[in-house]
Amino acid sequence: MSVPCVRVPTERGEETRKALAARDLLDRRYEITAAEGSLYIPVTDPESVPATHEVVDREVPERETQTTPADVLGFEPSYERLGDVVILDEDDPDRARRIAEAIAASDLRATTVVNRASKVSGELRVREWDVLFGESTETVHREYGHEFALDIAEVYFSPRLATERHRVIEQVTEGEHALDTFAGVGPFAVPMASRGADVVACDLNPVAVEYLRENARRNGVESRVTAIEGDARNLVGEYRGWADRLVMNLPHTAGEFLDTAVALAGDECVLHYYDIQHEDDPFGPGMRAIREAAEPSYDVAVETERVVRSYAPHEYNVCLDVRLTAR
Repeated sequence: MSVPCVRVPTERGEETRKALAARDLLDRRYEITAAEGSLYIPVTDPESVPATHEVVDREVPERETQTTPADVLGFEPSYERLGDVVILDEDDPDRARRIAEAIAASDLRATTVVNRASKVSGELRVREWDVLFGESTETVHREYGHEFALDIAEVYFSPRLATERHRVIEQVTEGEHALDTFAGVGPFAVPMASRGADVVACDLNPVAVEYLRENARRNGVESRVTAIEGDARNLVGEYRGWADRLVMNLPHTAGEFLDTAVALAGDECVLHYYDIQHEDDPFGPGMRAIREAAEPSYDVAVETERVVRSYAPHEYNVCLDVRLTAR
């Protein structure tokens, strides 16, 4: 099977393998192979490989000795990975512990296994976890070539939204003024800065803002990211009319901040508005709320109506990409 591999001279193979392992980039499903003086080291995320290494596609065999959690359990468990933390969502504590033990006994790279113990709640959008294996809930998540340090017990982060974040980020152009009103640890803000935008990123959670600043440094964009702890409404005094692009990823309550968004918008601004609505009319309530806040000061044009994911029975998490143009 053809997979992305780092190609290095044989004599540099072990040091390169260790460096890739330290970044959690080794794809342990496949064998490391040698040919004509080079080693081919399979990697999971070629965009995260340092530019000093050459990445090529190579036919390499699957590892025959890999042990999966399913091999240990006799069934395929459901889980998510966030860096080297594995996340379960099991109602039965005994089943959750069995799965955690199987993960620990498998070849799956994991330092911690947790089970969801509560829903996301509170003003800071965090949840409680049962730690079943390991100790630390801090990890480094890699997404489309960027690294995000975070502690899942202290901040909100959803790896399921990676594709949606990438969709928005690809629209960003160099020199834009981009404003993220509910920024978390920076999964929108940092990649937007990497594309050349000047970014203001705000969040109520002081721990998230500290991680945001760390992640800006980690990804080499600290000069382009202004991280602000506090309520997005407080941005209006300094950033009125500043934004060319606004991300409002706070489903359920983003509508309460639409007057603030309009005040922050420049003469032309693209608004990425996230909402959760019933399947019968997933986009209508958000669109009506945006028009009520923006008109008549702005012309409002819908560019994209997108269902991001199913949220609950008969409810969708949706995004409206809306262009505001000052009259």
